[in-house]
Amino acid sequence: MKILKTEDDTDEVLLQAVKVLKSGGIIAYPTETFYALGVNAMDEGALKRLYKLKGRPFKKPLPVIVGDIKGLKRLIKKLPPHAQRLIKKFWPGPLTIIFEASFDIPELLTAKTGKIAIRIPREEIALRLAKKAGFPVTSTSANPTGKRPAIEPEKVIHYFSEKIDLLFDGGRTPGGKPSTIVDVTGNIRIIRKGVIPSRAILDLD
Repeated sequence: MKILKTEDDTDEVLLQAVKVLKSGGIIAYPTETFYALGVNAMDEGALKRLYKLKGRPFKKPLPVIVGDIKGLKRLIKKLPPHAQRLIKKFWPGPLTIIFEASFDIPELLTAKTGKIAIRIPREEIALRLAKKAGFPVTSTSANPTGKRPAIEPEKVIHYFSEKIDLLFDGGRTPGGKPSTIVDVTGNIRIIRKGVIPSRAILDLD
């Protein structure tokens, strides 16, 4: 495992991370809440490796981050008006939104649901990584299934050691509640309560 400090030359660090992702590798990086595990979300081989690493059931889809709205639109069939209002108010930030997935999204990513969970992150390294990559990057918590999400780089190392290829050491993350998850494929439906209060989402109008 290669460990890079987030205060190092950021552009060079990000280029190294993107190179790892393009080669099918797994990285860990800090977010607004916990450390996350990232692979190129369009690479089925990398997705299989990630599921195996976490011990995650294949029936559970993987969330992704993107760098901008253009990247979002490439992954979804449509952008409903109520989703646009959520995006305007809460992105970049810890709100994961579930959309109807476009036809060329790997089934492993969606767990054959036809839906995809996406957000634009607020945390600087995560956002710059998504922008630099130009493709969706998975953002599942950095922990084996059933274990507590890692909020420190040392915990990521404890969990995965040499089983991941690169770690962004950004120090301790805030932890606390995870990102809020909402489904916008019909009316707004809260799937998981998190950092953003339910009332703030449901009172959007």
